[in-house]
Amino acid sequence: MALVDPERALAVAYAPADKRAALTALFALDERMGAIVGATKETHVGLIRLAWWRESLERLDHAPPPAEPLLGLIAAEVLPLGVTGKALAGIEHGWSALLDGVPDAAAITRHGQERGMRLFRLAARLLSNEDARAGAAGEGWALADLGHRHSDAKVQTEARAQARAALSGVSGRWPRALLPLAALARLARIDADTPGVRRQGSPGRLMRLLALRLTRR
Repeated sequence: MALVDPERALAVAYAPADKRAALTALFALDERMGAIVGATKETHVGLIRLAWWRESLERLDHAPPPAEPLLGLIAAEVLPLGVTGKALAGIEHGWSALLDGVPDAAAITRHGQERGMRLFRLAARLLSNEDARAGAAGEGWALADLGHRHSDAKVQTEARAQARAALSGVSGRWPRALLPLAALARLARIDADTPGVRRQGSPGRLMRLLALRLTRR
């Protein structure tokens, strides 16, 4: 399964070969939920679609996956590594926070924590290194992403401000196992400080990721 975001795809390539399928599935789940929110024109329709994913993920803990390729990949690659469907389902709460009108500061915080913090903590578990910085890195990454993803200027400003606060304590040399998360956190710092158009996958951004592989900072 291919990821839409080329930067996530490159970050996954930094993971050990036996963990790449699981990490790809995790990021693909986040992309799928983000696509639902991005395409939603009627709030209740978006909430229903997200709820289907949340409930389907929860059922993976006690039933075979339905005929949905991503859920099948999660069941085959992610759950055997100790991450439950219920834990994955919690990512939905972060995305649904964006659907009830223009999100306020509290909804933005919820998005950062339930989407990003949860996603990176689960990724760290998959990568067998639950570094304490992973949660803050994920929160900042999700908030910086929202700061460029959302169309409302006030939401962009608030999200980037919260991203800078979350990432302020994320520093130092990262363990090699967590290079995929370190790479995305590094780009998130740039995004949190930079308003305007974000050019994901541009040569300059990809070069930063390549440099990180050498320095792990």
